Amino acid sequence: MFQISDTVRRTKTGDGGVLLDIQHGRIFRLNVVGCKIVDLLEKGFDTAQIAAEVSDAYAMDMETVRTDVRDFVEVLHKHHILQVRDRTASSGQVCPP
Repeated sequence: MFQISDTVRRTKTGDGGVLLDIQHGRIFRLNVVGCKIVDLLEKGFDTAQIAAEVSDAYAMDMETVRTDVRDFVEVLHKHHILQVRDRTASSGQVCPP
């Protein structure tokens, strides 16, 4: 599981959002779907749960969404926006339905 890095600041906008990585000096613009994915990551959803939510919310093909979510999460991780969540810190947490 992933969590947003402690060095990232986030702002939501009318058309998505912006992520600022203060450690690396990078800014990432998110569209509405990207913003929803980040919201769900912050809530503790895994990529399969996120794909299901996005597929339902935007009436998109599940296979396409699954691939897109996985690719998006990989890019965020590669650019240090996401870090692996410590399993001991997340034990006992329940994901929202």
